[in-house]
Amino acid sequence: MTWMPVSSAPFERDLELAVIDHSGTHALVFPCHRIRGGWIEAQTKRKLEVEPTHWREWKEMPRL
Repeated sequence: MTWMPVSSAPFERDLELAVIDHSGTHALVFPCHRIRGGWIEAQTKRKLEVEPTHWREWKEMPRL
C-alpha cells in the first residue's frame, strides 16, 4: 500500500506511521490513531513522542 502524507490521515483508525530522522525513514511497529492535537499508540493510548510524516492503513502482522 502506498504511503500518504500525514496531513491527510483519518482520525480514530488503526494506521501505520512512518517517521524520518537523521538515519532515514522508519515505520513504527505498532498501530497508531490520529486524535485532535496529535497521535497516540492505538493499544496503550499513550501520546507519541515523534512527529510522523506519512501513513497507510495498518495491516496485522503475521504470527510466526
